[in-house]
Amino acid sequence: MPRLLSQSRPALPPSRATFFLAMLSSLLLAACGKAPENGQASMFGGPVPVAAVTVQEETLPITLEYAAQTLGSREVEVRARVTGILQKRNYVEGAKVKAGQSLFTIDPAPFEAALARAEADVAAAEARYEQAEREATRLAPLVQPKAISQKEYDDALSAKSITRADVLAARARLREAKLNLAWTRVESPLAGISSRALKSEGSLVSGPDVLLTTVTQTDPIQVIFGIPDNERLKLRQDADAKRVIWPKDGRFKVKLKLADGSEYGKSGFTDFSDIRVSRDTGTSEARAELPNPDNLLQPGQFVRVQLSGASRVGVFRVPQRAVLEGPQGKFVFIVGKENKAEIRPVEAGDWTGGDVVISKGLTSGDQVIVDGVIKLGPGAPVQVSAPPAQQTPAAPDKPANAKQGG
Repeated sequence: MPRLLSQSRPALPPSRATFFLAMLSSLLLAACGKAPENGQASMFGGPVPVAAVTVQEETLPITLEYAAQTLGSREVEVRARVTGILQKRNYVEGAKVKAGQSLFTIDPAPFEAALARAEADVAAAEARYEQAEREATRLAPLVQPKAISQKEYDDALSAKSITRADVLAARARLREAKLNLAWTRVESPLAGISSRALKSEGSLVSGPDVLLTTVTQTDPIQVIFGIPDNERLKLRQDADAKRVIWPKDGRFKVKLKLADGSEYGKSGFTDFSDIRVSRDTGTSEARAELPNPDNLLQPGQFVRVQLSGASRVGVFRVPQRAVLEGPQGKFVFIVGKENKAEIRPVEAGDWTGGDVVISKGLTSGDQVIVDGVIKLGPGAPVQVSAPPAQQTPAAPDKPANAKQGG
């Protein structure tokens, strides 16, 4: 077996060693922002051939992307309102149900008996009232001729009022008995997708204390996501400085990416943003609502939301390969006076397609060097040509990966 570890690496030929040393020296000088020594800029024999693009100030759309989770737009717990024996389940678990559809039946027999008793109580109370009314009517003409005392007549009027109140109380108990009987039919309060039954037939249901099932409305469906506080503050500062334009009414258009990477076919809008910041995650909660007629989205799914509708004003796009990074931060080379390379510190932010968005450091008309930067140092003479594919940065396509959270 050959002893690979003991083999010595052959030395670079003098010409190649000189080339790499020159390249390293040039890069170090560029990163430090120092001018080269005399003659160093033209060590390759005359001006360095480079390709450059002329940048112009633009207004570019912003796409914000965050991790999110779906939930039903409405989710209710189905509970019985009366105590009794669960007699029957009237729906298919996991199927769609309509608003008002019967889901369970509580044994109605005891409530039917209570209703009959309440009806009898009403009849008796009404009979007593009619008797008291007749008695008061009969005694009324006898008061003036002093045939009866005033107290007897007053007692008759009081008995009439009391029996009238008894009628009202009996009718109230009758309405209660009717409600209790109706509540033995446990209905769905909304249209949605039912969950499994948590109690089986024959179980004693002690009224609202016992959860029977849940129903979730999935069309429309809601999406909850968190916006990092530092990003929210940065966007707010940019908006106050007129560097960012918010969408109309502050409502972002929302699209979803599913777990398999595919894009959900329908879009919606944000409809809520919390002012509170979570102490656990450092994010503020926001919500969007999207149509879901085919129930492709199910509550609890993890997705990614893409928010669009905002724009960044007064920025520049340059190809990614033109942006370099040194100890002092990111920078680009531009074609300066007398066709000499100059270092320009920049503030790079979002991405759009294959370009980097520059928010500070450039002005309209600057020629940014995109090819040949590896051979440059500050002050190096350059010979400019257009990039092979384009004269200026490509027209903005669908923004991607502008901001990523979560």
